[in-house]
Amino acid sequence: MLMNTLMPRFAALLLCFALLAECAPGVAGPWRATSRNSYGWQLMTPDERIEHQRHLRGLRTYDECKAYQRAHHALIAERARQAGVVLTPKAVSVCDRLRARGSLR
Repeated sequence: MLMNTLMPRFAALLLCFALLAECAPGVAGPWRATSRNSYGWQLMTPDERIEHQRHLRGLRTYDECKAYQRAHHALIAERARQAGVVLTPKAVSVCDRLRARGSLR
């Protein structure tokens, strides 16, 4: 009987700790691609966005990242040209952000 009353409270406590850990300042989770940090986000399909994020997370060196970024930007720039869309480059390169986080050598 005691277990039946404690288990829901324990589960709620665990959920609270998980939520606090997720929102804790200074705790860096994995990098996430968003419309604010990904060049040409609006010109990518949902599947391409997922693949873009997956690919960036899998890169190990700054040079690999910059090569991927150049290819990605060229592809997106061509799509933008064809769609008549003007894109503004992001202020900070994703490669610089990933290197600053320690994700790239």
